[in-house]
Amino acid sequence: MNKAPDMIVLGSTGSVGKQAIDVAQQLGIKVNALSANKDVETVESQARQFNVKACAMSDESSAMDLRQRLSDTEIKVYCGSAGICEMIAETGTDNENGQVVENSILGEAGLKPTLATLKSKKKLALANKESLVVGGETVMKAARESGNEILPVDSEHCAIFQCLRSGRHKEIKNIILTASGGPFFGYTTEMLRDVTLERTLEHPTWNMGAKITVDSATLMNKGFEVIEAVHLFGVRPEQIKVVVHRESIIHSAVEYIDNSVIAQMSVPDMRHCVQYAVSHPERCEATTEELDLFSIGKLTFAKPDTDTFVLLKKAFEVISYGGALPAVLNASNEEVVAAFLVGKIDFYQIPGIVCDVVDRFKFASTEHDLDEILRIAQESRDVANDLISRK
Repeated sequence: MNKAPDMIVLGSTGSVGKQAIDVAQQLGIKVNALSANKDVETVESQARQFNVKACAMSDESSAMDLRQRLSDTEIKVYCGSAGICEMIAETGTDNENGQVVENSILGEAGLKPTLATLKSKKKLALANKESLVVGGETVMKAARESGNEILPVDSEHCAIFQCLRSGRHKEIKNIILTASGGPFFGYTTEMLRDVTLERTLEHPTWNMGAKITVDSATLMNKGFEVIEAVHLFGVRPEQIKVVVHRESIIHSAVEYIDNSVIAQMSVPDMRHCVQYAVSHPERCEATTEELDLFSIGKLTFAKPDTDTFVLLKKAFEVISYGGALPAVLNASNEEVVAAFLVGKIDFYQIPGIVCDVVDRFKFASTEHDLDEILRIAQESRDVANDLISRK
């Protein structure tokens, strides 16, 4: 592989961000800038390790703390969402291959940095699915106008992106989106009434942050990936087929009009996805383990139970309606999952509250600009928190 572009890692202290840091270390890629939420100690360590030019923290208190810790360096520290966007625009590089911004910020907060990256014409490695769930049309328009190709880091979308190299867009019949099924595969609605937070966070194949792990358990994460795929690959919702694949070895597949199915397989490790996005269109030596099919033994497939896990069905519904409804789905889910993680509600209550909020905002299915979408999303957060307080 030719020299890789330098990296800016957003959300560098989260699960995917740390794996991006590991990929950079293993491949000898220079990291120019970092952003994180509040984990100042880890950011300081990363900043010193890579001798970065800049860092950004989510709030002023964390930014002030980091400035003091890095006062013996020339590292510039930015603050807040606007600061992250400024950092993206202002952090340059001498690398003739430019920079790639790996966006693994959690939640809706990743949307503005995604747009700032596209505006800056830097390469975008996107792990923040909410950018496309909340602002899909805006993001894809920005990508077209900037001439930037969005390189997906989600394992499923990275797989689809690779499989699409085998054919032309007009030859796509279906996208097969695989799902692990989460820790409660096979459970009935009644069984879900007794699950605990500890059990919810025990994902069978992936090591992820708490919020995404809960979304995987409700199948909301897969629903978001359906919405993401519609925007990213320009397909209709009915062209996306979700298949439960417990082993998480086939990360997704594309079925073409001649009924050929091209699948991408590897061990379940996000470093592969980060590496592919950074090295694209070339490949480089692996930073992950080799896939040993003999030790796996078998691969299994099943239909998702959307009667029990209704949020997956809801995601198909909202992307069909469009407008601000996907943003409402995301915003209400963020609030409800946050409430579950601190013990305010039980697991089985998550889908009901989220669906209730979405149903109240059906009027939002008409076309809106991004500011209006974000305003409606905030209103849906308020409604969700009101419903949570009544539980």
